[in-house]
Amino acid sequence: MLVHQQLENTFFVLTNVILTPGQRQSKCPETPSEVTKCESDSDCKEGYSDVHGNGVQTGHCVQYSDKIKTCEVQAWCPLENDANIPKPAVLSAAEDFTVLIKNNIQYPKFKFKKRNILPHINSTYLKSCMFNRKTDPDCPIFRLGDMVTEAGEDFSVMALKGGIIGIFIDWNCDLDFSERFCIPKYSFSRLDNKNPENNVAPGYNFRFAKYYKNNESIDTRTLIKAFGIRFDVIVFGMAGKFNIVPTIVNLGATLAFLSLTAAICDWVMLTCMKDRDNYAKHKFIHLNQNGDSMPLSSMETSSYGTP
Repeated sequence: MLVHQQLENTFFVLTNVILTPGQRQSKCPETPSEVTKCESDSDCKEGYSDVHGNGVQTGHCVQYSDKIKTCEVQAWCPLENDANIPKPAVLSAAEDFTVLIKNNIQYPKFKFKKRNILPHINSTYLKSCMFNRKTDPDCPIFRLGDMVTEAGEDFSVMALKGGIIGIFIDWNCDLDFSERFCIPKYSFSRLDNKNPENNVAPGYNFRFAKYYKNNESIDTRTLIKAFGIRFDVIVFGMAGKFNIVPTIVNLGATLAFLSLTAAICDWVMLTCMKDRDNYAKHKFIHLNQNGDSMPLSSMETSSYGTP
């Protein structure tokens, strides 16, 4: 059973329910707890509303069962009893439900658009295919049980209290190659907490009601506590394409950096290192003027012509 969309890019499949039919606005005993149990009317406060309760107390202590008394409340009665969850799940057959996922992506910078229903997929193939990582990796039709299995979970167990499964669509594309090489890659993972050491409020559920008037024209409702699996479709990716302009800019910046590197290294060696004097001797060549040059006074002169 597919319930109304709760968030964008998600869908919820109901797998288990607790029904409380025939609720009407009336008075009834509150569900037993440390706060609601009582011995007499003095233990109940008229007009008090417990945030964890089901209604407003009337101030009377009434019989809940043979051995337990609780404060009476004004509420939708009879109250919901969700202590026992149906096992196996009421709609465990939802494992065989299928879903067609349509996804369109675009990279505006490269003026590139594509969808996950690839060009080679025709209507005949689409009516008969089922996603399989080995045989049909391009098919956009998914069996719910297969997605849960790929996420490392057991559908029959997860269906009892519900959960959240992520459907990841990866569009990483190198647009230097042909468009046909840009195809989506699918993966699946459980997103909600599944920690045996912290199992408070496990799974995924919510409540909704169906309102109607009974044969006596009294406002009545059926309260539904719905357990199920929410599937979140998460799309991500990156595309790239060769461009000569940024390549030249990056190359120039790299060369400029490398030219500065030598100067910086020399400065560090000549100023900060202990062996800077030894390094300076090998780095620089000092010319001796007396040995390598001849003074003007010792130079011979020659004359040409007649005296």
